[in-house]
Amino acid sequence: NLGFMFVNNSMVNGLTSKDSKNFHVMVLGCNNFTFDGFTVTAPGDSPNTDGIHMGRSTDVKILNTNIATGDDCISLGDGSRKITIQGVKCGPGHGISVGSLGKYTTEDNVEGVTVKNCTLTSTLNGVRLKTWPDAPGTITVSDIHFEDIIMNNVMNPIIIDQEYCPWNQCSKK
Repeated sequence: NLGFMFVNNSMVNGLTSKDSKNFHVMVLGCNNFTFDGFTVTAPGDSPNTDGIHMGRSTDVKILNTNIATGDDCISLGDGSRKITIQGVKCGPGHGISVGSLGKYTTEDNVEGVTVKNCTLTSTLNGVRLKTWPDAPGTITVSDIHFEDIIMNNVMNPIIIDQEYCPWNQCSKK
């Protein structure tokens, strides 16, 4: 696992992460941070192996990256702002997700996300927004753009899941 915490004005080029036991890369509290030419591989049936997970970061770019996992290729958590995902090849995996959001009262808004010129192949989902049911807090997701996305053999190409509840850990009203 690689963690980038509170890194500013930096670029990471050409790294490979293979068979991580959890998130391959965690990006938290970063500003003006770019990934370019990153490769992530894990078996398609490996749980919780998100390729890149980020939260509370601003002006992050994920470019020209290949991700094959058993979970989200890229997941954007709360507080993600001005995020560009471009030229990413995703699959297998669960696609590119905003969320899950709304489980905690301390979460911050997500805004200014652009996903473009990406290809998703043999994924469970394409692009997805996932929020917890009966969320205790209020969170806004705005200014989200999906452009020129190619999807091949994707079970759920576009999904907005407002009752995301993995492992039945919530009580729906």
